[in-house]
Amino acid sequence: MTEIDANIDALVPAWLTLPDIAEQLGVEVTRVRQLVKEGQLIAVRRGENRALHVPAAFIDGDKVVKGLSGTLTLLRDDGFTDEEMLEWLFTPDDSLPGTPAQALSENRGTEVKRRAQALAV
Repeated sequence: MTEIDANIDALVPAWLTLPDIAEQLGVEVTRVRQLVKEGQLIAVRRGENRALHVPAAFIDGDKVVKGLSGTLTLLRDDGFTDEEMLEWLFTPDDSLPGTPAQALSENRGTEVKRRAQALAV
């Protein structure tokens, strides 16, 4: 869990706290913490009270966005830090178009994973 950088904070349009995510997913907060610990979600400390927040784009209704976990694993394997992953996921990519996070939420995960794999080359 990382302290958020102002540039990254500006890239991510909306954030959710862990209790908000737990409510949306219909699980306990401890389960959301486990998803963060397992690397299926990225949480950062932000705001006055430095509470943990996750980008709202990572949650689709009552589930984690399809393809996010695999993409995060690819980026971690490429040596990306949490901040670098957030920057990459929320920076517009003309070849997609939009951001990788938007593409994941639109079920275009294969395209996103291809770009993440290409980063390792």
